[in-house]
Amino acid sequence: MAGRKERKIWGIGAAPGIAEGKAHVLDLRKTKFTKRYIPATQVKREIKRVQGAIEKSKADLVKIKDALGHEEINEHVYIFNSHLMILEDPMLLDAVTEMIFSERKNAEWALYTAFDNYKKMFDTIEDEYLRERKSDFDYLNTWILKHLSGSDEDSLQNIDEKVILFAHYLSPADAARMNREKIIGFVTDIGGSTSHTAILARALKIPAVVGAERASQLVSRGDRVILDGREGLIIVNPTRESATQYRERGLKYDHVEKALLKERDLPAETIDGRRISLTANVEMVEEVQAVREYGAEGIGLYRTEFLCLGQGRIPSEAEHFQVYKSVLEQMAPFPVTIRTFDFGSDKSPNINHLQKEMNPALGLRSIRYCLRETAIFKDQLRAILRASHYGKARILFPMISGLEELNRARDLFEEAKEEVAKKNQAFDPELEIGIMVEVPSAALIPDVLAKEVDFFSIGTNDLIQYCLAIDRVNKEVAYLYDPLHPSILRLLKMVVEAGHRQGIHVGMCGEMASDLRYIYILVGFGFDHLSMVGSMVPWIKKVVRSIDFQEARQLVETLLQGRDSAENERILSSWIQEKSPDIKEKVLSA
Repeated sequence: MAGRKERKIWGIGAAPGIAEGKAHVLDLRKTKFTKRYIPATQVKREIKRVQGAIEKSKADLVKIKDALGHEEINEHVYIFNSHLMILEDPMLLDAVTEMIFSERKNAEWALYTAFDNYKKMFDTIEDEYLRERKSDFDYLNTWILKHLSGSDEDSLQNIDEKVILFAHYLSPADAARMNREKIIGFVTDIGGSTSHTAILARALKIPAVVGAERASQLVSRGDRVILDGREGLIIVNPTRESATQYRERGLKYDHVEKALLKERDLPAETIDGRRISLTANVEMVEEVQAVREYGAEGIGLYRTEFLCLGQGRIPSEAEHFQVYKSVLEQMAPFPVTIRTFDFGSDKSPNINHLQKEMNPALGLRSIRYCLRETAIFKDQLRAILRASHYGKARILFPMISGLEELNRARDLFEEAKEEVAKKNQAFDPELEIGIMVEVPSAALIPDVLAKEVDFFSIGTNDLIQYCLAIDRVNKEVAYLYDPLHPSILRLLKMVVEAGHRQGIHVGMCGEMASDLRYIYILVGFGFDHLSMVGSMVPWIKKVVRSIDFQEARQLVETLLQGRDSAENERILSSWIQEKSPDIKEKVLSA
């Protein structure tokens, strides 16, 4: 609007794309209520109110799920299935009923307290995907409270012009019910890129920014807004120059995305013929379809921890089997690397086996947990073995620190194999076993470990953290987290070369593999496969296809002579400036 100064607000890019339009501010925050003590004569009435509100909420979700099932994004109905499972869990109603009956609290307060107890399970989790599941309980709590208050208002359906929606939060159900002809983008104050709402936004192809803190309070209805869902930027009341710039960028993004996807079936091969396999990191079964659409040649890291999320228990062998079977069948004929439970640190299943520790990053986590809870571990191993009959499965053991742990894990694997065979259950006898190289002790003896496995997968997130003795989520020292530190580069060289000498393939599944700047280095090191966020596969593929392998090897040799991170940063920046002046532009201009 004329006379208003341009203002920029930053958040987290949740769904790529650029949208321009009027701001529409929506208040979907929790229904207000007070705590009341009720007489005994009202107990039954309050319990019936809760039961009725839960049933209405379930009906709402079934209606939304059924509508979603007829669209091109029907693979995401699992989100609503998981929400329905929470509402159908008798523990929820029992907890609310008990509070109403024994403490004589009103239905609203009892419901709020019950959901708050559920959410406390997630308070100490640092893993973004797992932490974001906490918001699901907020959504459901608000949904039921709406029915308890008797409110049937649907503000989303009352929007009658093209707008960019601003709200404190939006539930997955809100995202699914959006009229995409009217709502051309949205911004939320809270949330992360792995929230279910963000996942749906990407599936619906609605540009979105989440985690923008006070954005819904900083804009007014009718403000002109530009939203960049890739960069996580909101420009309020843009100047004419900004508007022109982003319109052009939006057209370019659309063009590039289409061009990249047209090349998704091309091999990730350097100019001089070096072939690299690009795979995806996956946390949910429902991500598999998108992974295939991006042109990934398999799943390089399937994280199994999410199976326990919010359950308060470990899945049975049968439940494990059904999930792995589904992933393998959908991904066939491409391989799926299934990492065994990586519990501990910031990823706790909230079960009695795992207690809070003073230093969880160095405590009972990952393979250490599995080697202690062998019954749980063998359930998972048997399920993977059985599922391997339905596709190309690989097993990946996390946080192996030395030969003793590896041998113990392999012994349990052999026991599981014998147990499956005794039941005449089919499995792949050639199933490959690999280890995550993410502990410095393992990275220093790759020649020893390479003789005992079929492949290495380097987890740079933890390797860098442990090697440099920093907590990467601690803002006071996070700046020290640096993949270009000479020690990290030398460790990568040792692991790759030791693996290749032994004739096994070596990959990477850490964040370093998703960074366009580092791809030149990883190609130069000779990695056989890289696993990354699915949406990055076509971008990384484009860069790989522009690289000369021999030149990349020369870059690596130069970096290995660097004395510190700053020097290596200068070397890399200078090389990129000479060979590829702007990585993004190099990809965008293709």
